Amino acid sequence: MTTAGQRSSLWQLPAVRSLFAVNALGFLSYSLLLSALPAHASDLGYGLTAAGSVTTVFLVATVLAQAGVPALVHRFGLGPVLLGGLLALGLPSPLYLLADDARWFAVVSAVRGLGFAVLTVLGATVAAQAVPVERRGESLGIYGLAIALPTIAAVPGGTALTLAGSFGWVAGAAAAPVLACALVPGLVRAVGPQAGPGTGGTGSRAAVRAAAAPSLLLLSVTLAAAGFFTFLPIERPDGSLAAVALLLFGLASAVCRWQAGVLVDRLGAALLLPGSLSAGVLGLGLVAGGLGTDGTAGDVLVLAGAALLGVAYGAVQNLTLVLALARAGEASTATVSAVWNACYDSGTAIGALLVGLVAAEAGLPLTYVFTAVLLALALPLAVSLPRALRSAG
Repeated sequence: MTTAGQRSSLWQLPAVRSLFAVNALGFLSYSLLLSALPAHASDLGYGLTAAGSVTTVFLVATVLAQAGVPALVHRFGLGPVLLGGLLALGLPSPLYLLADDARWFAVVSAVRGLGFAVLTVLGATVAAQAVPVERRGESLGIYGLAIALPTIAAVPGGTALTLAGSFGWVAGAAAAPVLACALVPGLVRAVGPQAGPGTGGTGSRAAVRAAAAPSLLLLSVTLAAAGFFTFLPIERPDGSLAAVALLLFGLASAVCRWQAGVLVDRLGAALLLPGSLSAGVLGLGLVAGGLGTDGTAGDVLVLAGAALLGVAYGAVQNLTLVLALARAGEASTATVSAVWNACYDSGTAIGALLVGLVAAEAGLPLTYVFTAVLLALALPLAVSLPRALRSAG
């Protein structure tokens, strides 16, 4: 990388700016409903398992559709596929207001999940291809910032509005991806043909194998985080603890996903990846301890744990995607994006369902302890992955 390349800002690239705006609006819809929709379902009388399942249905539809996104782009082009995805994600969101049973939640969530599949696969693909390889971590960090910034305000804000009885405003604002449609033509012009049919297919078994290990590590983190942001507002519906904890979680996630991208380009992932995962283990343990402790001390533990879990959630996302792309090679960007996103969303779906099932029997604090142990079991993989890549290089 040249000295000039080091001094230049990726924000100067039209493709990067357009990608940031499109994903920020798209993930605003996702973030607004992430904790708010289960809380709304709980308000309607559904139990923990049913409330968590509204997120699971959304993400199952997402995972099932992600593998087909590269083929759709190959057939129809980047612009039409991205437009269709944004409309599918945003337009149905206000229809949650018509729900009177779980089946309606499932139908609306499934349609939105199809749109989310398009956004997630194409967002990561374009972010990886829009810049030189030596700046890829930074580009993915900016892409991650576009994803994480809505989380800072939208997850706790949507939750607070829902708990205050104003879910209608949340469902309406979740139609934001429709506004992003106006930005798609500019994004397509800025990116050029490299993000069109040449993105690569999902049929490369070698690329799938290369992406599998980093993506499975990511799955463990998104599972843990989903158990946190889905059920904390249900466990603590009164007061501001849940909203503030989600705000800290989102802020830490945004900053760390962004800055991990800058650091990994310079330092590699050998220390960053296990260190980030360890923060998640400690964070979940603190949240569990805080929920089992009365008074201000318990609240402080929950808030500290939320921030540490946000560190892991943000940094591990960037680091595992960088590693997966490096292991698979330049010709397999779209395949890696599909595999990585499938594990990301599978982890979130599993966490939203499984943590609820366990918590219904064992209580949420003990369930968070179990989840922290699961993350700790993934630490050897976090240590070995960067070493193996360095040895291969």
